Amino acid sequence: MGDTTRIATLGGGEEFPIYRAAPDGVPKAAIIVIPEIFGVNRGIRAKCDGWADQGYLAVAPDIFWRFAEGEELDPDVPDQFQKALENMGKFNGDECIRDIEALIHHLKRAEGCTKVGLVGFCLGGFIAYTAAARTDIDASVGYYGVSIDQHLNEAHAIANPLMLHIAGADHFVTPDAQAKIHEAFDAHPKVTLHDYPGLDHGFATESGDRRNDQGARLADSRTEEFFAEHLRA
Repeated sequence: MGDTTRIATLGGGEEFPIYRAAPDGVPKAAIIVIPEIFGVNRGIRAKCDGWADQGYLAVAPDIFWRFAEGEELDPDVPDQFQKALENMGKFNGDECIRDIEALIHHLKRAEGCTKVGLVGFCLGGFIAYTAAARTDIDASVGYYGVSIDQHLNEAHAIANPLMLHIAGADHFVTPDAQAKIHEAFDAHPKVTLHDYPGLDHGFATESGDRRNDQGARLADSRTEEFFAEHLRA
């Protein structure tokens, strides 16, 4: 359904690749899909295509383009999983947020989308939280975001709706980290938390060993309802 194109960085000096899936007819809004550490692989493209089927313009930026452009990795293959961890070690979150700002501007100005949402997974889930605090994204959703508990000093800046899906048995986000997230956000008027007891990191991947179909369907239905409510023009 989609294809890969490039847009300018915030400063305009370079361009970075995005996977773009467009619906039939005028999009009702745009959704930015931030991948895990495995690149814009088949699963992330499938998520974009799914949003396009629902009437959204969906785009997935290559968040590792500065040092591993176009790399697609499989989390179920050990050496590829290790390579993904190495890529994460080179990742600069501040640069990624500036790329997201450039993408928001592009979607609103060049694509004519009035509202723009963002959904991210793993590292992308952390970026969903950070984007909610640092950009004017209209609504954000994070699936099993890592390191959020270490950046709660930015929580006060969240002005638009944010939903976080928390895997109760996440081996990357400890029970203590989850408790800190709840302490920070349970009473926050703009943040909705959903817990998935017994489910591990990656439960909502499109396919592979990590997917839990029941949990994924529940989380995805909540995300769909969230965007339907908050991305209305």
